[in-house]
Amino acid sequence: MRAWIEVDLGALVRNGARLVARAGVPLLPMVKADAYGLGAVPVARALEALDPWGFGVATADEGAELRHAGIRRPVVIFTPLLPADLAAARAAGLTPALGDARSIAAWAEAGGGPWHLAVDTGMHRAGAKWSDVGALRDAVTRCPPEGVFTHFHSAEDDAASLVEQTERFEWALAALPFRPAVRHAENSAAIVRLGASAWSVVRPGIFLFGAGGGDGSDGPEPVAALRARVIDLHAVAPGEGVSYGMRYRVAGARRVATVAAGYADGYRRAFSNVGRAIINGHRVAVTGTVTMDMTMLDVTDVPCAIGDVVTLLGPAPRTGGTGRAEGAEGIDLTTAAREAEIAVYEVLTGLHARLPRVYVGARDE
Repeated sequence: MRAWIEVDLGALVRNGARLVARAGVPLLPMVKADAYGLGAVPVARALEALDPWGFGVATADEGAELRHAGIRRPVVIFTPLLPADLAAARAAGLTPALGDARSIAAWAEAGGGPWHLAVDTGMHRAGAKWSDVGALRDAVTRCPPEGVFTHFHSAEDDAASLVEQTERFEWALAALPFRPAVRHAENSAAIVRLGASAWSVVRPGIFLFGAGGGDGSDGPEPVAALRARVIDLHAVAPGEGVSYGMRYRVAGARRVATVAAGYADGYRRAFSNVGRAIINGHRVAVTGTVTMDMTMLDVTDVPCAIGDVVTLLGPAPRTGGTGRAEGAEGIDLTTAAREAEIAVYEVLTGLHARLPRVYVGARDE
């Protein structure tokens, strides 16, 4: 393979187990966007080992994919559905998130089934405004929801916002004619910050996949790695440049390796001249502009040859047993994203489907 994404399912499950232990309630893992780029079906199957309450997706098609793969737990669609999509969601046995009387009535007319009431407590993205939930009493009495939820907008860095949104959520619950059986609010950052949950389930996403939640020992295990092979080696003379726009020029003679992955594979153009990679245990720099299918690295004085494996993102390759490559701990996703001035979510979800995914690690830990 010229390039591939390596997914450590054992690390994924261990990250999930840590969240279960911290929250004290079952998980409702978010596997939308193809499980943040890592493969929704294999990820969901691996997480079955944790006995999750269900799974979260963004579209009816994503939910249908899980159903076709044999996933039978509840699957909640968290993005509001258009009326034309309700019948397909019901046919696949999916659970929509609804936030207004008209969509609740439309769901009932389509045949009904379990649904969750979305409450907007300050994010202003979707759902019924917390102070307006009382106006839905008649609608939810006629078509009772199985669950109710809200979404924290700044759990990573604003503890005060968590308090405010929780108070608003409690106010909305009190305005309903009954408390739905399933109540949820915490995303990954809120689980890490708050610990034991006051609700029925928690909704982790990014922490499961190896990012967020703190630094060092407080953070999750890395799960994903982007690896590619060296496909060319060439000398660059003093004063010459590398790649489009000549944004990288060398002062002295350098040796450059071309790697078979670029922004069409999800290795973002934002990594141009700021990215790092691991090759044969050595940390090297991205040189010049990342191109659609190839990326160049400065490998001056680094032993490498055509066909050698390069780690562009994630943990360095194992060298035997459980050891990592000597002298190289890998390319941390969160650090790489910060240096490139992009969100780590964009890094993961941008990993393109044209790259094969190689799954490693125990699937039943």
